[in-house]
Amino acid sequence: MHYNYAIEIGGSFTTIYARNQGFVLKEPTLIAVETNAEGYHVKATGTEAKKLVWKTLDEVEVFNPISNGVIENFEYAQVLISTFLKKIKYKKSSNILVLVPCGLKNEEKEAYYTLFEKFGFNEISLVPSVLCALIGQGVNVLSPKANMIVDIGGATTDIAVVNLGSILKGVTLGLGGKAMDIAVSNALAMAKDGIMIGLPTAERVKNEIGSLYANDTLNMEVMGLDTATNTPKTKIIFSKDVKHVFEAFLDEIIRTINVTINTLPPEISADIIKNGVIFTGGVSQLTGLDDYLKRNISYPYTISEDAENAAMIGAGKLLSDEALLAKVLG
Repeated sequence: MHYNYAIEIGGSFTTIYARNQGFVLKEPTLIAVETNAEGYHVKATGTEAKKLVWKTLDEVEVFNPISNGVIENFEYAQVLISTFLKKIKYKKSSNILVLVPCGLKNEEKEAYYTLFEKFGFNEISLVPSVLCALIGQGVNVLSPKANMIVDIGGATTDIAVVNLGSILKGVTLGLGGKAMDIAVSNALAMAKDGIMIGLPTAERVKNEIGSLYANDTLNMEVMGLDTATNTPKTKIIFSKDVKHVFEAFLDEIIRTINVTINTLPPEISADIIKNGVIFTGGVSQLTGLDDYLKRNISYPYTISEDAENAAMIGAGKLLSDEALLAKVLG
């Protein structure tokens, strides 16, 4: 049986890959909804919805209906995914792979099946995104040799140990790019000569000057409100002003990696120590991560060259390799 599409509804982006076509959609996982006494009206989705973040009236809310990989608002999730599928002119009665975090409960998985049944798909299969990310990295996931992957995404960080095509141990942390944005915003507000900024600005700070290098001189000017006077102000932010935010996140991730390795059977942990850990996900592109890992972990590691798209690249390989897909799906 061949599958036509693969989709990942991530904390930052929703990505769709079509068999024999490649990437056909990548848009923010956001929906803008205006509510009133009569109900609600969808103002925008995806890229257009992101333009409205922090720029709307109180009646309009911009949000992701899926939180930490769990469908929080089924109705809005259905509207959002319906819009995306119509954009790619998908074919009903086709088959789809849905990439999901590891560690979902049965009822949370069932919600995904119910969601995609609404769109007329014939066959719906869930596959862990970390498994796809390993495949995207060229790892033989069917091998008896164990591999560890750390996927630092927009909403969560998935840490998983894989062999023989399945996850031996998986941990999902509520640490991702969005939580980093909130922490950056809070850190700047609490600093001396503090400034309050919105999350879109905090995201820019993370992406443009976020760094783990001690002596990085990257800087940028931001606009916000003075925390003391609540009046508009501008301020030059330096990498060093927010470095501690990223260090705290990475330290917790590294701690969880170490705990996970230490709880594995000796033969499995030996594989990990020998083969190393693979880092994927958009936050793995943070400036200085390589240097930080060198100083803080004692085992080999690899940072994916296309960290943000590793999982969907692997899903694309599954779409074109029916034999491998059959083994992965069991």
